[in-house]
Amino acid sequence: MGLASGSCVKVAVEDRVAIVTIDHPPVNALNRQTLQELEQIVDGLGAEPAVKVVVLASAGSFAFVAGADIKEVAQLTSVQAAQELAQLGQRVFLKVQRLPKPVIAAISGVCLGGGLELAMACHLRISGDRARFGQPEVTLGIIPGWGGTQRLPRCIGAAKATEWILTGDIYPAQEALRLGLVNHVVPQDQVLKVAKDLARKIASKGGIAVTQALQAIEEGREKPLEAGLANEAAAFSRVAASEDSREGIKAFLEKRQPQFKDR
Repeated sequence: MGLASGSCVKVAVEDRVAIVTIDHPPVNALNRQTLQELEQIVDGLGAEPAVKVVVLASAGSFAFVAGADIKEVAQLTSVQAAQELAQLGQRVFLKVQRLPKPVIAAISGVCLGGGLELAMACHLRISGDRARFGQPEVTLGIIPGWGGTQRLPRCIGAAKATEWILTGDIYPAQEALRLGLVNHVVPQDQVLKVAKDLARKIASKGGIAVTQALQAIEEGREKPLEAGLANEAAAFSRVAASEDSREGIKAFLEKRQPQFKDR
């Protein structure tokens, strides 16, 4: 199935929510092995009917993900090798973004470079109040290679994203919240709990509606308005014809909680 834990990425399922934990001490840096394990788990999650929502977390409180494994970056000796590493991270993060189930990033500690790129591939982000964010690659003489130059402008706007990327500065959680990069800032020790609570809330909704709404949002971000509206209409028609739709409307009229069956 592909849901087996690896040595660097663990997975567990609780109440229809998959908790995926990056566990690569000391700072959860993303090396090739971690990326490959994450990719295998994400592939499995897409086909796992017992999972409706995913929480992406990290072991320890110091770092969500401090970035790419700089030792591996230092070993890049050719343009081809560098491009292969960039394409690996981009492929894995695109799979996270395109997963037909919501992915919530539970961000404790530093979230820098590749860590921020991974967090931005998630659909929702819960941040601890002591988290720090940034794309500091220019301070190492490189640039973001796993989607930072593309996703950050979409998240916080072109002007601020350009400033973040060109200065390499690090920003506190409250600034990330102000710019709309994260959904909520909570006490550091409450990050995973809040993320799980949000995941369970979403998991209680009709699975077809959640999936179709998520896909309409994600696909619409990359299309002109009229194409996005056509996508939305098609998704609405698919949901309206579902058993869950009939149950949800009936429950509303009968003033009771719906019993969704995800079909």
